[in-house]
Amino acid sequence: MKTASTLCLALLIPCAAQGGDVQVAVAANFTAPMQQIAAEFAKDSGHQAILSFGATGKFYAQISNGAPFELFLAADDSTPARLEKDKQTVSGSRYTYAVGTLVLWSPHSDSIDQHGQVLNNASFKHLAIANPKTAPYGMAAIETLKKLALLDRLQPRFVQGENISQTLQFVSTGNAELGFVALSQVTKDGKLNSGSAWIVPGNLHEPIYQDVVILNKGKDNPAASALHAYLKSAKARAIIQSFGYALR
Repeated sequence: MKTASTLCLALLIPCAAQGGDVQVAVAANFTAPMQQIAAEFAKDSGHQAILSFGATGKFYAQISNGAPFELFLAADDSTPARLEKDKQTVSGSRYTYAVGTLVLWSPHSDSIDQHGQVLNNASFKHLAIANPKTAPYGMAAIETLKKLALLDRLQPRFVQGENISQTLQFVSTGNAELGFVALSQVTKDGKLNSGSAWIVPGNLHEPIYQDVVILNKGKDNPAASALHAYLKSAKARAIIQSFGYALR
């Protein structure tokens, strides 16, 4: 029979007689996988992850202004690096937990071809993107349109979401016929949930490396350290991949 200490080592989490809470800021694109990971984390560790979802750039401002977050899962690698430079993180705690994929999506099955040629015609009036100033997926969308020499032509059609979740909502509700969202929002286990999509080739934008970091407020919280480690576990990594993310 395995001892309790052996089980804890297998889970890559520290043991605790009683579970604690950890306040976690999570990029909006990672909502569904993080909810699933948090549920498994609670069962395996006894700790509870209190999740807040939003735009990475807005979280940076909130954290810089003293928000009580202890762990930060960003939608890029540059924002955690900035916090690291600002000395607002635990040294050595930053790593890439997922690599994101940008996708052009419509809820209609015949709207988007597999090569994204729909962007070249005038069959749509509105194109949803996340705010590129605060949402890395929005910046990736802008980079893509620049590479395709379509930015100037399509910019008047933009419907801008505060974050990637609101961007998806605009498309889902018909406020925009199509939009750039995260692959994880519209697929599960490699299958499109609904509609039609074009997976944007990675050479059209900078890689979307998503980093996690322990913030200073979580330095002495065992639950923060436990979740930080749990994201590297086989169970968490399997969940991450099931939502269309790559691992680095």
